[in-house]
Amino acid sequence: MKTTISKSWNRSVQPRKQRKFIHNAPLHIKPKIMLISTLSKELRKKHNKRNMRLRKGDTVRIMRGQFKNKKGKVDEIETKTDKIYVEGIEHVKKYGTKAFYPLKASNLMITELNLDDKKRKKILSRKNPNVKENKNG
Repeated sequence: MKTTISKSWNRSVQPRKQRKFIHNAPLHIKPKIMLISTLSKELRKKHNKRNMRLRKGDTVRIMRGQFKNKKGKVDEIETKTDKIYVEGIEHVKKYGTKAFYPLKASNLMITELNLDDKKRKKILSRKNPNVKENKNG
């Protein structure tokens, strides 16, 4: 097995090696592997892209679990633990306090993109030349 980690790692068929690679991946590579969600059908057609990396401010729909079909904005992303926290998605603890419920990016679908970032607009314009960068801000 390879000892060095790279973005272009040749995947193994063995699940244990896949889990080992993801667990041991450095923090600058982990988000590129783990924090990617699919786009909704409308966004796929509009941006000619199948999936994208999640960012704070994106509106997502939960596809799996007890909060299935609920929508909300991404409030926080933890790169180290690969967890996403969405506004309004909370569970009640034993003593009645509410806490954010951690979700995985693979169980989310992006319904609305946060396009405040210039880099993100550039990424979208690479695949689809119709999306132009806003030079005013």
